[in-house]
Amino acid sequence: MLETVRGPRQLIVGEGVAQNIPRVVAECGSRVLIVTDRVLLEQPGVAEIVAAVREKVEVVGVFADATPDVPLADVALAVSVAAEVEADVILAIGGGTVIDLAKIVGVIRCHGGTPRDFYGESKVPGPTIPLVAVPTTSGTGSELTPVSVLTDPDRELKVGVSSVHIVPDFAIVDPELTYTCPATVTAHSGIDAFCHAVESYTARPRAHGPRDPVEQVFLGRNPITDHYALLAAERIARSLPHVVRDGGDKDARADMSYGSMLAGLAFSHAGNAAPHALQYPIGAATHTPHGLGVGLLLPYALDAARDAIGDRLTILAGVCGLDVTDASDAEAADTFLTWLDGLLADIGIPASLADIGVARADLPRFAEMASGVTRLIQNHPGPTDTASLTAILEAAWLGDRTRHVLTPEQR
Repeated sequence: MLETVRGPRQLIVGEGVAQNIPRVVAECGSRVLIVTDRVLLEQPGVAEIVAAVREKVEVVGVFADATPDVPLADVALAVSVAAEVEADVILAIGGGTVIDLAKIVGVIRCHGGTPRDFYGESKVPGPTIPLVAVPTTSGTGSELTPVSVLTDPDRELKVGVSSVHIVPDFAIVDPELTYTCPATVTAHSGIDAFCHAVESYTARPRAHGPRDPVEQVFLGRNPITDHYALLAAERIARSLPHVVRDGGDKDARADMSYGSMLAGLAFSHAGNAAPHALQYPIGAATHTPHGLGVGLLLPYALDAARDAIGDRLTILAGVCGLDVTDASDAEAADTFLTWLDGLLADIGIPASLADIGVARADLPRFAEMASGVTRLIQNHPGPTDTASLTAILEAAWLGDRTRHVLTPEQR
């Protein structure tokens, strides 16, 4: 057995724990860059945190212009604010976009260069300045993960910086900060977290050499990631529909925060798979939300791999509350995937790629592009050749999970 466990120096989760943010930040440094967005900055809870931090430290700079999908222009602007205040600690308050932005700013602040210098796995040469990550959505798990996903205008798909050195030092997860999250954002971020759990649990297991835990970021599933993934799937499955319908459901909000956190711990090691790899070019082309894309693609990717993961789909069905006691793996997989179709429809995720404006003629090109995202696609438990990935996209474009099946001649 050769595995690794990654995570923040300290994870603090629960209602009311946001009151610890000023102290934690001040213990990390005295010159703070706060990364957030304009909408959040106007929220009373976030404004109170910013004011409390100002009272605890010497200097505060605020970058509140974070925009979706972390365009490189945002990185340059945030880095300049960090330089102006000579930041020695970063506080990120927001969703995945904000936290991913803060991660890459910390890298450049410490090591110089540009984001392009760090694309791929394990290109960050060492630790960065301390980062305190405070999520305001329940979805990306970025407060716990070794990944920052960016949008490069010179590329046709999103790019990732993956390194153990960008895991936030402190993650403070307070469900109360998610109470004002709109229903659509709740749905998209929540299904993203569910994808993290399911993709981690069904990720291809891989044999490792002694150098792999240092040289690679995503390593495939293991018993530890299985534990986190199943706990996450259970909580998200039972609470996501409720919290989308009623954002004031505090128990469901707590479940989602906890589930998102667990899913983040799972995929920090196991890695994501085909739904995330395929969403990269599709998201870049359609400018649709990340969570919407990965949620839409999840059932099609799972169905295409069902021969390899039937036993795991059976277990997922059970933890998601479905009665599959006397079912075969094939029957349980059908039950789970049908339930998943219903969950996606219930929270407003479109059923097909055609519904979000994807042109059918682009599907082979998107499959080819996704096949190059090796750190993700290598985790997919089914076939990963371009023809098989194109078949998944064809099924997703038609809205028919059964259309992924290829004849030997098509492979």
